[in-house]
Amino acid sequence: MIQRWSETDLQISVIIPVYNRADLVSRAIDSVLAQSRPADEVIVVDDGSTDDTIGAVQRFGDRVRMIHQPHSGVSAGRNRGIRAARYDWLAFLDSDDLWKPDKLQRQCKALQEQPDSLVCYTDEEWRKDGRWKNQSKHHQKYSGWIYARCLPLCLISPSSVLLHRRVLEAAGLFDEQLPACEDYDLWLRVCLRFPVLFLAERLIVKQAGDWEQLSMQHSLDRYRIISLDKVLRQEPLFEEQRLLTIAQLVEKCRIYGLGCRKHRRDEEALWAENMALRHKSG
Repeated sequence: MIQRWSETDLQISVIIPVYNRADLVSRAIDSVLAQSRPADEVIVVDDGSTDDTIGAVQRFGDRVRMIHQPHSGVSAGRNRGIRAARYDWLAFLDSDDLWKPDKLQRQCKALQEQPDSLVCYTDEEWRKDGRWKNQSKHHQKYSGWIYARCLPLCLISPSSVLLHRRVLEAAGLFDEQLPACEDYDLWLRVCLRFPVLFLAERLIVKQAGDWEQLSMQHSLDRYRIISLDKVLRQEPLFEEQRLLTIAQLVEKCRIYGLGCRKHRRDEEALWAENMALRHKSG
């Protein structure tokens, strides 16, 4: 019989990476400190901010542990927090997102009821201009062994996740070389190795803005292609997983390549076409 997680077992470090979010980070921290089940540690990793982010965080005093690093990106910030965390259960919160007050309590209860689970994530509420925004059906979420379902797009928001350090020791940390889709990349590696527990409650709030701007700055499919290529080259896959991954990579290369040709980005189109050809023939 599997022993249930006790409250003592479920000691939680919260990791908030932040870069130039003086106007938003206080709300994120407030949402952590307002939890009905308090976190045991709150770490804010400042990624070389040049605005008043540091001042905003310092106003919380010793309720928050602050770490500074040169500007290195969100993955480096999360990884720095992971390495510095004192506890084995880790929760992430992006500095422009919010937690609802019972987020940690509901996840701890779910983990105590499913003690073989090491990863728990929740549904999310999306807001734009103060209004609730409907999610696409493509963002339907699932429990269990969900690797195949994670191939088309990122289903797991980092701000919704509570996981055990053991998961990252097995799957690795966030890829600091990726400017986008670093979460998609990590959850593929995690979901190859572990089943996940989905809590079908909207316990985080995502504010439209940065993720839309990022989509305009970077073609997300390019970084999903890179992530799928990494999986095929580096991860142990069953044959069915390998074929599904190749099929998804080839389709993303096709779509990305067509878009590049349309906008006369021929070198990028050729990169995608060659990537697809290599995996189809390999």
